Amino acid sequence: MPEKPAEEPPSHPEIPDDVWEQFARDTERDIRASAPKEPSARNREVTGRLKPGKGEEPPGWRTGPAWQEMNGRAQRKRRAWAVVGIPLAVAVVVVAMKPSIIPGDPFDKGGKGGKGGDGSPEAVASPLAPETAAPTAAPSAVDPETPTLDRPFAGSPALNWADGAAGIVLPPAKAVGVFSKSQVQRALKQAEKLLVDANLNPKTLAGARPAAAISVLDPQQPGMIEELNTALKTPAEAHDPLNLFSRFDPKDVRLVGDVVKTRGRITFKEGKHSGMVIHSDYTFVYPVVQTNGSPEVTRTIVRRVIDLELLDPVRYQVTSGRLSVDRYDSDFGNSACDVYDGYFHPEFSSPSTAEPTGPEPSGPTTDPYDRSKDLGAGGENETCGTVSRT
Repeated sequence: MPEKPAEEPPSHPEIPDDVWEQFARDTERDIRASAPKEPSARNREVTGRLKPGKGEEPPGWRTGPAWQEMNGRAQRKRRAWAVVGIPLAVAVVVVAMKPSIIPGDPFDKGGKGGKGGDGSPEAVASPLAPETAAPTAAPSAVDPETPTLDRPFAGSPALNWADGAAGIVLPPAKAVGVFSKSQVQRALKQAEKLLVDANLNPKTLAGARPAAAISVLDPQQPGMIEELNTALKTPAEAHDPLNLFSRFDPKDVRLVGDVVKTRGRITFKEGKHSGMVIHSDYTFVYPVVQTNGSPEVTRTIVRRVIDLELLDPVRYQVTSGRLSVDRYDSDFGNSACDVYDGYFHPEFSSPSTAEPTGPEPSGPTTDPYDRSKDLGAGGENETCGTVSRT
């Protein structure tokens, strides 16, 4: 990598136990039989990030084509179809007997937005401590409850995850390489700004341009801003904004409530080029409903791993204080396979008038809540597969 010359400046009624047990067994069996679909994924490392300084490019200079042409496509494992395997015959009988047993019964006004009253799970769930290291296993199974408008996270391991930006906890800053503690702190705040605007901002989720997220990126990183502009303006397979931004088509779906569940961590270390590398690994859970009036709630789960780099402006031709994208992977749970219009398309069991469909799944079944594995581990990211739960 070229350097600049040295002289340049630097609670419900009970029902019979046998009925409930049979209901639970059938539910678990049918969930396995009707798991959601998931598309392909590949890994991308962003190279060619820096403009050369003066003189010839020495050996080791990292060159490469534009963003969309880097080593394959971005890591993307879109798992489509929602879990709709509840045996309808049993469900109808049980509901007819005791409608109030439905988790988040719409006739029960005990709570809103995942914060139920009268002893509902949302009211008693204890929040998890912040994640400081990769977990050793996937979250334990939870009761196969159906999400509702009042309880959109019912039946999800994310029920006791943090709400929104509260889940993005920055590590204590310290001097790294050529950067002071205050410079490191500023870079961490920049990374936080990107994560929040790209994945949690309601306007971004509804399809608006994530201007705040883009503003932290270095305009001098070759091709990056141009590619993001292209992806947002004219989405395509080779230019997909979902690689970095979470977006839903507001004509088709909307978020339920104002809470997105968040779980993950940020770490940083000195980079290979006297700079600083910020590694973020977060999973976001979005409860959504169709805009056609159906009350059915489903969830899309998105995991993102992004490496950002802060480089020394004294040595490299970069914009001081801005971040370069070094690597990014993403894993989408419950979004139609191979649809490249720039939006997530969750699958619902109820009829939809504008629901894109993709290829039938042919890949393995995975758990979108499992954060114990690296993205793409085991070679499971080449075909459209299924997810075990949403």
